[in-house]
Amino acid sequence: MAEKEKSLTMGKLTFRVQRYEPTRDEKTYLQEFVIPFTKGMTVLDGLNYIKEKLDNTLAFRVSCRMGICGSCGMLINNFPCLACHITVEELGKDVIEIKSLPNYGIIKDLVPDLTPLFEKHKSIRPYIVRSDSEEMEEPTAEYTQSPQALEEYLQFSFCVKCGLCLAACPTSATDVLFLGPQSLAQAYRYCADSRDEGMRERTAIVDSGHGVWLCHLAGACSEACPKGVDPALAIQLLKRTVLAQTLRLQKKKEASPIAPPPVEEKPKLPVPEFTAKPS
Repeated sequence: MAEKEKSLTMGKLTFRVQRYEPTRDEKTYLQEFVIPFTKGMTVLDGLNYIKEKLDNTLAFRVSCRMGICGSCGMLINNFPCLACHITVEELGKDVIEIKSLPNYGIIKDLVPDLTPLFEKHKSIRPYIVRSDSEEMEEPTAEYTQSPQALEEYLQFSFCVKCGLCLAACPTSATDVLFLGPQSLAQAYRYCADSRDEGMRERTAIVDSGHGVWLCHLAGACSEACPKGVDPALAIQLLKRTVLAQTLRLQKKKEASPIAPPPVEEKPKLPVPEFTAKPS
């Protein structure tokens, strides 16, 4: 470890970056860049340095730079990470290998084609489903939800759709039609929402040949998730929900009602004037 720290303080890093130009290259290849190390720099900082100072043709996604948008997902030293979320010092190496996320096609260099992720997410109806369609179209008030009901799904609502979980998933690597940890976790998130009535519709979608039962609980998705969503847990809870629905062990879910109109407040008492007047 002392040698690694010494090499970092000497100020030199080697970035081995995957390159791929679809109009020219048949295969991906690695290109090396030597860049200066600065205290606290992230992998994304290093990529920005390369693009600004060494090779402006390098392509990668970036937006918020704060681990919120999920744009900069990459395979960094053989582990799916957000490039803005991990510092060079955390890696503890002066040679950093960066590739596009596995289990996706490659658009260019480090830019994965996330279309399958969004299509699978869309397929599970990731929104509140209600029978009172008129209220949904023209809302008159919000639906009630207790703090306890919010806790049932809150953790699973933190997903930023970065795609790291699907990149880490061994089942997704062998079955391109598998719905994947992201969409399955979000299916449970909405099924667990007390305002939602779409459980039976989502159960029919995930209880399929490429659905929830293909998850073997490797746990790689939860390990890779940068937001602590724990998709593996959500999928196991979804399995329990599907089984209960199939065996009719679960009563029909009654969605939370519309909030009642606010109670009129009593008129406020007049505030007396200040006794001390400013001079």
